[in-house]
Amino acid sequence: METDRILLRPWYEEDADTLFLYASNPVIGNRAGWPPHKSPDESLEIIRTVFHNDTTWAIENKENHRPIGCIGYMPTFDLKLPTQEGDVLIGYWIGQPYWNQGFCTEALRLMIEYIKTTTHIPSLISSHYIDNPASGRVMEKCGFIDIGQTIIENNNQQQGKMVRVLRLELRR
Repeated sequence: METDRILLRPWYEEDADTLFLYASNPVIGNRAGWPPHKSPDESLEIIRTVFHNDTTWAIENKENHRPIGCIGYMPTFDLKLPTQEGDVLIGYWIGQPYWNQGFCTEALRLMIEYIKTTTHIPSLISSHYIDNPASGRVMEKCGFIDIGQTIIENNNQQQGKMVRVLRLELRR
């Protein structure tokens, strides 16, 4: 999957240092819902485990041939958001130097097209923290609609703290 600017491709072990560069930034993890990476070794372990599947991709900047973010989808079986049978959760993040340049929107459009042409998934859902409206704008540009707010447990540094999120959905 590619455009003139980006390529969605698997994560490679040699991407660990670049992943750590962006994923160690607390602003990224806090907005995406995970704790910042503490070392390149932790980033390597994430590549070997969490990112090692057929539905998670590095967003590679074709200009420098390095990953600048991540995008993917997964079943909603352990999700704390209300879902319907067959829905999948989408997620993405982009390194802070690449914010506000359209990379996430471009990557999400690519992934949506891939899902439409290769699967029978009925709808895509996602959410974003209320204080991260830029993530919601990316989804809205790709056709997602607001389906309401809910409260979930924050999964990063403040375990047990409940936070408000806005839910969005894209139906086929």
